[in-house]
Amino acid sequence: MRREALIRTRKSAGYSQESLAEVLGVDSSSISNWERGRTEPVPYKRPKLARLLGISRESLEELLDGQAPRAALEASVGEASEATVNELRRRLEHVQAQYDIEPSTTLLATASRTHGQITALRHQTRTTRQRRDAVALEAESATFMGQLVWDASQRQDHRSPRRYFDQAVQAARQSGDKVAEAYATLRTSYLSLYGEKIAEDGLRTAQQAASTARGASPALTGLALLHTAEANAMLGHRAACDQALDDARTQLSLVHDVDLAAEYLTPAEIDRMAGSCYLFLGLANAAERTLQLAVSALQHKKKSQTIVLGNLSLAYIQQSEIHGATDTLHRSIDTLETSRGGGGLTLAFEAGRKLSPWRHEHAVQELYDRLFTLMTG
Repeated sequence: MRREALIRTRKSAGYSQESLAEVLGVDSSSISNWERGRTEPVPYKRPKLARLLGISRESLEELLDGQAPRAALEASVGEASEATVNELRRRLEHVQAQYDIEPSTTLLATASRTHGQITALRHQTRTTRQRRDAVALEAESATFMGQLVWDASQRQDHRSPRRYFDQAVQAARQSGDKVAEAYATLRTSYLSLYGEKIAEDGLRTAQQAASTARGASPALTGLALLHTAEANAMLGHRAACDQALDDARTQLSLVHDVDLAAEYLTPAEIDRMAGSCYLFLGLANAAERTLQLAVSALQHKKKSQTIVLGNLSLAYIQQSEIHGATDTLHRSIDTLETSRGGGGLTLAFEAGRKLSPWRHEHAVQELYDRLFTLMTG
């Protein structure tokens, strides 16, 4: 028998089958089978499932038996119906503020529940203006969810984030928000550039993001141009890379005090991306100088800083400066042990692999011990 009460409780908690499966660490087919009454969750998954649904263990057992715990359902539905756009925006902003200091895996449950409530809210609002505000918030929330899911998978799962980014683009277009549409499009380019390693696709999507943002946000236009430059560097197109970097610097001079994306384009961000470009072009000395400037400027954005430190380590390795590489990687690991940033982890392990010719040196062996501990953690 279908467990209709379990389905209603899951929806009231703001989860789709896919998002609940992601947080629980199971396949979405498992959620479907539970709700159809074909199987039941294993005992060790039930406490977490109950917490995510916002009910007690006893209420969960009643749901699995086909009953509807009235008090729990009324409380959950009441919470969803009372949530306004402003309340849900505050919840989203609260979890977003923790992104640079907390591992993405610890934020995923809260962000997923909030996103589900935001998505449900657009169908509950009565006026056109409220619905438009809800759709605009959905675009922002979906983009953040894609970012979290990809980061939590250590940039291994590309399909789930792409679904979220597609949802964000569609919602942004419905609300007429060019900035949100461009940012979600740009995030899609990251999947191609850093996950699937298809620079041509990443270049095309980054250019599309820059085109969408142009006129709406100089900051976001500049950020998209930085990734256009990096994609060209990956392809070995130095002239096109330099042109895109220059265009991004021009956009920085145009950023105004009401640009919603102003925080995304800073001198430090330009240095970070330029350093990455120089690495891809084989200009290790120029990369080192530029990345050194970005490291100190990004000290309050820990996940971004670990990416810079990883690239700086690679610049040292290209120049056979092993002690500089190991010292920099130790600094990166210090932060990665708490932040678990997917981009920083990927670069740290890549630098570790490229240190293999010096694996018999004591400094490298010490570093390998820390990388192994980080990997097993």
